[in-house]
Amino acid sequence: MDSQRAAEEAAAAAPGPNRQRLRVVAAAAGAAVLSAVAAAGWWGLQPDPARSQGRRAVASVAPHTSPPASAASAASAASAVSAASAASAASAVSAAVPDVAAAPSVAPATPAAGAAHAPSAAVAAAAPAAAAAMRATPAAREEAPMDRLQRRLAEVLGPSVSVDAARAGELRVLTRSAVPAAGSSASAAAAARQWGYAGLTGPRRWARLDPAFAGCASGREQSPIDLRGGIAARLEPVRFDYRAGRFGVLDAGHTVQAVAPPGNAIEFGGTRYELQQLHFHRPSEERIDGRQFEMDVHLVHRDAQGRLAVVAVLLQRGAAQPLLHAVWQQLAPAADDDSAVPAEIDPNQLLPQDRRYYSYMGSLTTPPCTEGVRWLVLRQPLTVSAPQIDAFAQRYPMNARPLQPAAGRVIRQSM
Repeated sequence: MDSQRAAEEAAAAAPGPNRQRLRVVAAAAGAAVLSAVAAAGWWGLQPDPARSQGRRAVASVAPHTSPPASAASAASAASAVSAASAASAASAVSAAVPDVAAAPSVAPATPAAGAAHAPSAAVAAAAPAAAAAMRATPAAREEAPMDRLQRRLAEVLGPSVSVDAARAGELRVLTRSAVPAAGSSASAAAAARQWGYAGLTGPRRWARLDPAFAGCASGREQSPIDLRGGIAARLEPVRFDYRAGRFGVLDAGHTVQAVAPPGNAIEFGGTRYELQQLHFHRPSEERIDGRQFEMDVHLVHRDAQGRLAVVAVLLQRGAAQPLLHAVWQQLAPAADDDSAVPAEIDPNQLLPQDRRYYSYMGSLTTPPCTEGVRWLVLRQPLTVSAPQIDAFAQRYPMNARPLQPAAGRVIRQSM
């Protein structure tokens, strides 16, 4: 403040042409001094226990007693920074108006007694530290608590966490199989395609995991649905052309799957659909008049143009299912072993005697939730034993997508 007053006096004593410029420079010098004092004062007011204790001690001692080391350091830094800023301001005045450079009134103010003993190195280090603290603190105060937690978790958990800056507050934790190994060439986009049935990768977030999954949220004819109020109609029977053969059984990461060999198909609406694979869900994804079953099996077919048709068979608790026994026996003990094991399977064992069905247009029930799928849900359920259900549940306690809106779709059922 003495430096600012000195600059103002110099401005008053200066000749007329230079007086206005001196006033401007004096004001700038005063602002610089205030900023330096504020920086040093802010540094001294940080919630450090030692500094807080020192300030309390200063308030309680007699005026002639020297302050504790921490308080004295803060005072010394404040005085030194103030003096340095005042000297810089005086230099600026001298450069702007050369004819007053030698005026004694613009000399920097004498530091306080405590600051006179501060080493020059400490004074030089105090100003950058105070300025850095002033710059860093507002950013830290602006960081939201959830964003701070997100950042800290990402630092601790490392590559198993994916943080998207465009989606504040979201933290994506990948499964063990989804985390790329050190030195792996797997890209972040491949890791983002991992999905599941609960938590941050569950059905409500599928569309956010990858742009290719957008249909899971924006689609208008999604599956599964509750089959209510079906219109009775004389639907043509589905012709099943299944035969026993060697299927490749594997744990696909989201379900147990059996890949079909060529030669298995259905014929419907004058089109032949080749069986691609069959897989299981627990509990059943389809419901009939609100009733959900223990499990279901989906047999996925494709025609020559790439159109899909899925036959769904409902499974309820009861006697053991021979096909499930053949599949379960071939599964590797480790749930993360995705190698296919050949197994002799007859898909005809999944067909009930009553082959009437519900029909509607829907989608795949897993990402990318592709629409335009013809669904044929057989009305008569088959049985599956409690041990068979438990064996599947050990791997997948729940892998069923929630019901989707019917949205006025026409549901037909065989008479």
